[in-house]
Amino acid sequence: MPDSRPRAHIAMVGIPAVSHVLPSLRIIRELVDRGHRVTYANDPTAAELIAPTGAELVPVPSTLPVADNDWPDDPFGAMDVFLDDAIQVLPRLHAAYDDDPADVYLYDIAGYAARALAESQGRPCVQLSPTFVAWDGYDEEVVAPMRELPGADAYRSKFAAWLAACGATTTDPDSFAGVPDSALALIPKAMQPNAERVDTDRVTFVGPCFEPTTDEWHRPADAQNVLLISLGSAYTRQPDFYRRCLVAFGNLPGWHVVLQIGKYVEPGELGEIPPNIEVHQWVPQRAILEQADAFVTHAGMGGSSEGLWAGTPMIAVPQAVDQFMNADRLVELGVARRLDTADATADALRTALDELITDPQVARRSRQLRADARAEGGTARAADLIEEIVGRAR
Repeated sequence: MPDSRPRAHIAMVGIPAVSHVLPSLRIIRELVDRGHRVTYANDPTAAELIAPTGAELVPVPSTLPVADNDWPDDPFGAMDVFLDDAIQVLPRLHAAYDDDPADVYLYDIAGYAARALAESQGRPCVQLSPTFVAWDGYDEEVVAPMRELPGADAYRSKFAAWLAACGATTTDPDSFAGVPDSALALIPKAMQPNAERVDTDRVTFVGPCFEPTTDEWHRPADAQNVLLISLGSAYTRQPDFYRRCLVAFGNLPGWHVVLQIGKYVEPGELGEIPPNIEVHQWVPQRAILEQADAFVTHAGMGGSSEGLWAGTPMIAVPQAVDQFMNADRLVELGVARRLDTADATADALRTALDELITDPQVARRSRQLRADARAEGGTARAADLIEEIVGRAR
């Protein structure tokens, strides 16, 4: 490492959800490769994902229901689960870092305890956002209506009491949960709603920071076209939807279909599998997307970003949380059709695919957005910015 870039202690604090761990792993590896000491506080179940980066795991057990995907249905019930996790995580972070403070703390959007720790220590922190960030007017347009929902007052009171007692310097819950002074958005800027209203003095869009894929997938020699169907890693308990896909795309002339069904469904639940469809509980998604002609996705930010990165037109079938906004954004960008699950009949799926692959504007926009995503700087730019923050703090 050059003398101009002295070794720093950089700490990452995350949650064990795969969709929150994967987006920043390449940045962690890059910081380690540059010679920094990087520690990563997360639940031990994330150890296998973190180990290849070279970062040192700081085991911090999480109470989040990631393993069984059993999240509360109401918004504030789900938010309360994250707050409770932060409350029990913070003392463990103090035990690990009060005598060994980091020069900068990196943290996931759900890593409230990391920001509280950094503020109590007077250390800089940088949010690594795997999804879109708040914009000017977000409080009025999104947060204010949520305050009218059942449970809002109790949640905000609990959050405020914790902030007042934990040593954080930002004690207003809305400000604390909003955009911090420094944030890196690890998404294509094209996926950001109201991007023109984002404070770019605080947020930098660096684009996806993907690990180089070593996975291989071989396109069948007789496949004129390839379709990938994947609802990600969490919202995959959808056997009825998968059966509709089999009807829609089974025996479709010239098409080879790869269907990922996740860990909650067994292939035997789907009935007879058409010969042009291969079914797996997991597939090397990025490797397939590089060769795919279309992608049926739940429109999670990870899947949406991977689709844009590969330049693959998409059928968005959102399942939960931000996926509905993401699906609408993909449609606005001109690279997708949206079908809600109830409307995603076999006929509707087939029609959406036909429309996508026959529209020359979809192909043109997909190529342009692919180029834009790859020009945003990615891993190297993110690591450079983190090092600049370390340098200013010293």
